[in-house]
Order: sequence, then structure tokens, then C-alpha cells
Amino acid sequence: MHEIRFHDAIAGLPAAEWDALRAEANPFVSHAFLDALERSGCIRPDWGWQAHHLGLYESGRLLAAAPLYLKGNSHGEFVFDWGWARAWERAGGTYYPKLLNGVPYSPVPGPRLLAGSGARTPPLQRALVDAMRGEAARLGLSSVHANFLQPAELAAFGDDWLIRSDVQFHWHNRGYRDFPDFLAALNHKKRKNILHERRQVVASGLAIEWRSGDTLSGDEWRQVHALYAATFDMKGNHAALTVAFFRRLGELEATAQLALARDGDAILAMALFVQGGGTLYGRYWGAAVDVPGLHFELCYYRGIEYAIAQRLARFEPGAQGEHKLARGFLPVRTHSRHYLPNPDFRAAVAAALASEAEAVDAYAAELQGHSPYADHGHPER
Repeated sequence: MHEIRFHDAIAGLPAAEWDALRAEANPFVSHAFLDALERSGCIRPDWGWQAHHLGLYESGRLLAAAPLYLKGNSHGEFVFDWGWARAWERAGGTYYPKLLNGVPYSPVPGPRLLAGSGARTPPLQRALVDAMRGEAARLGLSSVHANFLQPAELAAFGDDWLIRSDVQFHWHNRGYRDFPDFLAALNHKKRKNILHERRQVVASGLAIEWRSGDTLSGDEWRQVHALYAATFDMKGNHAALTVAFFRRLGELEATAQLALARDGDAILAMALFVQGGGTLYGRYWGAAVDVPGLHFELCYYRGIEYAIAQRLARFEPGAQGEHKLARGFLPVRTHSRHYLPNPDFRAAVAAALASEAEAVDAYAAELQGHSPYADHGHPER
């Protein structure tokens, strides 16, 4: 039998053993990334986050693990269940806290059931799922949620877990030599539009540069964070990531990458990326100026250029956004699983999800007919 332990801080789990359990080098489930979130004041009970990480041990050695949180709300998850919460509470239940297997503030597909990549992986992943269900029963929780799972993890969840899927837009590197080579793979209309947007940025006179986070000064990080916070405030949202977290992210060697727009020493716009495991992830954008094309330049085109130059396999620019399709990003499906112990509640949510799935399937099918590539699909190199 495995020994099951729950930890109220990632620091309670051994970093090297945790990282060795990742089937891929996804930076968002690295011990250092999760620790940076916790130590820099981003994970707080008053913001709805309490670390409750799961570890399975054998003779004191960590065999499998899962990033786990007790959630007092549904902020920062990107698989939205506000309607479920309202329905359960109207029926007299208490929806929060719930248990979340995921990564805070990061709608990024990646490993959630960390159990290596050997013959023992499937049974260990099922043991993690069973442990999460058992903990929900012990604490009397309304639900357990596993968000942005890898396809290889889905088999670990039984038939009593509800299925949910959505669509993101990802860019795939087909061995492009440079950005013009990528443009050549697009149809004429999309290529012309991108060139027009890039010329607008050149005409603005702003200096555009790409920087690794470990080269930024403290003052530069303050400017970057101020742009991030102002963008969230402008949209009426809470900027949960602290300037201390940004600085810690910058200390993780080349994990953080940035596209900056400058006027002298002043950073007027920025896009913040995270890199790891052969993939570039677009995370945050902020701007103090309104320049046509600048958002696309910093958030998409500079990222594609960097991915080509570094021979990265994939660029995931973030959640949502049909406009990404016209800029070379193609639709992919994301996956989550949800366990609701109450059978009546589960049946009601399952019925709602069936209708939702039909709509998502139709949307994904429609998107497939609007490829920006000249050959109407992934250009093979």
C-alpha cells in the first residue's frame, strides 16, 4: 500500500523527486514554478487558494504526486463552473471549498498526475485519482476538478468523472527556416494582413526587443509588472501575480522570456512568455500606448520568430481568441474531468455538459474549415 500525504506547501515535497515525476519538462508543474507562486504571495486563502498537494510514498520515497488546491472560489482556473456553484447553493448545498488538480492562473495543458513514464505510471495515476476522491469524501467536499489534462492521463479517470472539453489555438513549428518561410505557408490574404500589421508597428517608432527574464533589472521588472497590473485593472479583474513572483520567475534561468516595446528607457508595452519542454507559452500582455498592430507584434509574431530561431516545437499563446486563427494558430482540444459525489447533482451537470459538448464539437468542426494555411491544414515540411 502507498502512503498518502497531503501538503499545505510545495516546499514540503522533495523538489528533485517531484520534477523527476513529470512525463515532460512542462515548466508550469515544475517545483520551482509552484514554489515561486507560493513564496511570492500569489497563493492565499483570502484569494481562494490553499495548497493541498498530494504525494504517494513508498518507503519514504515519492512515487507519484499531483498539484492540488482547496479552492474557495473559481477564480484563476479557466474552466468555469460558476453556474454549477450557483445551482448547488440554490439547492442548499455548500459548493466551496472544492478540490482542484491544476495550476493556478495558468490555462496551460500539461501533466497533472505526475507519475513518471514507465510501466507503473497508469496504476500510479489511478491511485492519485482515487486519493483525490478519498480526500473529498473525508473533507465532505462538493467536487473534485482536474483541469487541462494531458490526453495520456484521461484513462486514469473513471466513468463517474464528468467529461469537459474546450478549444485553444496553438502554433506548430514545421521546420521553418525563418519568419518569411512561415509566412510563405499561409494563404495570400493572411500573409498580406500580417505584413500590414507589422509595418504599422515599425511606423510607430517604438523600439522592439526580445529579452530573457534573467537579464532584466529590478526597475525593468517593476515596469513590466505595472503594465500587467494596469491591464487587469482596466478590465475590472484582479491582478493576482505579484511583482515578487515576476522577479522570481526571472531568476529561473531562461524560463521567462519577454517582448518589449520601448521609448528610450521607458517600457511602454510588454508580452511575457514562459519557455520549457520545447514549447513557448504566451502568458501576459500590457500596454501604456495604443499602437495599431502592437498587440499582435509582441504577443504573436515575436513569439513565432523566437520559436523558429530556438527550434521550439510549439507555441501556445494562451486561452481563447479566434483572432489567433488568422495568424497561424490552429485549433486544438483541451480536456478536463470533474467528480461530483452527489448523484442528483452529477446527473444535472452531466445533462448540461452534453449540450455544451455538442456546441464545442460544432465550433471545433467549423474552425477546421478556416485554416490560414495555403494547403488548408498543417503545412508538412
